[in-house]
Amino acid sequence: MALTPGTKLGPYEILSPLGAGGMGEVYRARDTRLDRTVAIKILPSHLSSNAELNARFEREARAVSSLNHPHICHLYDVGTQDGTAFLVMEYLDGETLADRVRKGPMPLKQALEYGIQIAQALVIAHRAGILHRDLKPQNVMLTASGAKLLDFGLAKTAPALGISSAVSGMTPSTPTMTIAELSSPAQPLTRQGTVVGTFQYMAPETLQACEADERSDIFSLGCVLYEMVTGRRAFDGKSQLSVMTGILEKDPEPVSQIAPAAPAALDHLVKSCLEKNPQERIQTAQDVKLQLKWIAEGGGLSAKVFAAPKRPWLWWAVAGMALLVTAGTTAAYMREASRPDPVMRMSILPPEGTSFVITVPASGPAVISPDGTRVAFTTRDTKGKIQLYVRTLSSLTPQALSGTEDAMYPFWSADSHDIGFFAVGKLKRISANGGPVQIVCDATNGRGGAWNKDGVILFTPSAQGPMLRVPANGGKPEPASKLDESHAENSHRWPRFLPDQKHFLFWGRNASGTQQQDLYVGELGSLQATLIMQGVTTASYDSGYLLFMREQTLLAQPFDAKRMELSGEATPIAEHVAVNGATAVPEFSTSENGILVYQTGEANGAWDLLWFGRDGKPGGAVAQQDRWYYPALSPEPRLSGTSHRVCSLVPGTPPKFPTCSGGSGF
Repeated sequence: MALTPGTKLGPYEILSPLGAGGMGEVYRARDTRLDRTVAIKILPSHLSSNAELNARFEREARAVSSLNHPHICHLYDVGTQDGTAFLVMEYLDGETLADRVRKGPMPLKQALEYGIQIAQALVIAHRAGILHRDLKPQNVMLTASGAKLLDFGLAKTAPALGISSAVSGMTPSTPTMTIAELSSPAQPLTRQGTVVGTFQYMAPETLQACEADERSDIFSLGCVLYEMVTGRRAFDGKSQLSVMTGILEKDPEPVSQIAPAAPAALDHLVKSCLEKNPQERIQTAQDVKLQLKWIAEGGGLSAKVFAAPKRPWLWWAVAGMALLVTAGTTAAYMREASRPDPVMRMSILPPEGTSFVITVPASGPAVISPDGTRVAFTTRDTKGKIQLYVRTLSSLTPQALSGTEDAMYPFWSADSHDIGFFAVGKLKRISANGGPVQIVCDATNGRGGAWNKDGVILFTPSAQGPMLRVPANGGKPEPASKLDESHAENSHRWPRFLPDQKHFLFWGRNASGTQQQDLYVGELGSLQATLIMQGVTTASYDSGYLLFMREQTLLAQPFDAKRMELSGEATPIAEHVAVNGATAVPEFSTSENGILVYQTGEANGAWDLLWFGRDGKPGGAVAQQDRWYYPALSPEPRLSGTSHRVCSLVPGTPPKFPTCSGGSGF
């Protein structure tokens, strides 16, 4: 019902109408007790007349009133009069975000500032266990003091992530619209008697009648960020049905294609907020806020300096100083045209109380998933426990994968769903989301693997010998390469599949005095290989370029993946990239969509070889610092009756003690 000026609702006197929407009418009013201006929202009859809904709404409104934050419009009071339920809120002087974006895209700095404030408001609400459920530009007021999130009228208590409605005790919102209603012109207003919220900003799980949680608000926040920067809705159409279809099945045009000045970091963040599957979406408003602050402070705003032909590369450089666990980032350039493209830089630190394992033979350099969304890496804790972790680039929290103790050299499946790794003499696999570990086959001392779209795994089972192939579901390994004995080759390792999923790059090492290192291309079904270049270890292919290392410089050179030919000159991409001196594997990885992950620093360090008594006390150094591996006691006792002769291999030199045999540690 419409209220006229002078009408009183308890101590509140109506002054003038402010607006109306699908969930009610809003008026400017005066609190006669405190002599202050307030905003009053009259709830529609379909809410006010339902005793159960009205009681629940009142309980939840009281909960929302406890939210006290500079960027949340405060709810002062809730009441009823003559059967009319109403909310009393802080009166805000300004314009809605919806009114602002109708004028066009916002300046980037301003959009980031408001985005941070809205995200912070959601952080406070979610920490209080409250969902907004109707976040949209109409419910954000821009004032002199910044953005204010308002209209928590649809708010509800948030269930725990992943808890179903049956468990949480909450009732799912069920769509009741008919096809005729869905085909009517789309309006950015909440429809009465339908799913609560506004279709253009509603998460897919809400449209599908699933229980909402805080990730549903994050999807809506992604829609709002998209609209602020581009001036367009992320999902729009001529009818509610077309909008709903877009949300459920389509991805919006990337932010950077509409607003070229937007950094790639923001593009990635918005995309992560708009993931259809809540599990793949950025998980918390706190993460969104932190990433927005990082972008606003300059992260990702520098000019891009590497672009591949036909499409730009997005370099997301993830760097960690080897062993020191400090972070740094870098990028270098190639250019397709005169206009530079944006680059996004990010650093990843290991989980608290751990360090990255990037040196010694049993290590696990960070590897990016083919789809560029997650990084897998191994860490060692203070007790020496080594474990495999996965971190989504849209989250700040890595996930430990149970059952992956002593994992080394992880590699991704082509679909980015699973991870292969070596541990305890076996080649194993595990879902990137966690779960039981499966043994694929024996691999005594693995040296790298690759997993193609046909479910074939290439791997090197030990420090010496050729590569093998095996079905990802397990089976008997078969030869995949043949050592060239005429060149004294003793190891093929670090395979990487090329786009056709049949040819693959790998590194060959010989045991001659020069320790020659060669890069080859092999093919499934053939033991023959083609020499590509000499003097390098492993390489990766991306967008027409071969990425490889010389010394500690990462280079890119044009490569025809059909003709298997290099052309042009190599261009530096990054400096001081770490190389594991124990196994000659460089610490970098690339995805299919141009994301580069690498670690900086020196991984060629030396360390002490020390004696320890049975009581655990140190007994002095055995020898000077060097790269010592696999120490072992000699069976030859001294006069004292003890055994303490040590055998250890240093790459490129004979064993330290001639009485020892071996040499497989490298």
